[in-house]
Amino acid sequence: MEMKKINSGKLRAIGYDARARLLKVQLDDGSMLQYGGVGEDAWRRLSSSGAAWSFYRDNIEEEFTAKRVSASAPAGKNPLDELFREP
Repeated sequence: MEMKKINSGKLRAIGYDARARLLKVQLDDGSMLQYGGVGEDAWRRLSSSGAAWSFYRDNIEEEFTAKRVSASAPAGKNPLDELFREP
């Protein structure tokens, strides 16, 4: 999926797969969220919006369930290390 760079609120990149109806959103902290079942109309409106962050919050974030597909972590450090380390 091709990601389109964007700088609106906390949004840094957005991408859409029409066949799978998947929307991916990258936030300013580096995390990547994926939303399933997003129609082409919602994608078109988000990608062409002059206020993409507001559109995202009102029409995507509130209407669809997010799945985190990546998160920013310091290089060489697994974010799960803290959970599974020995005391």
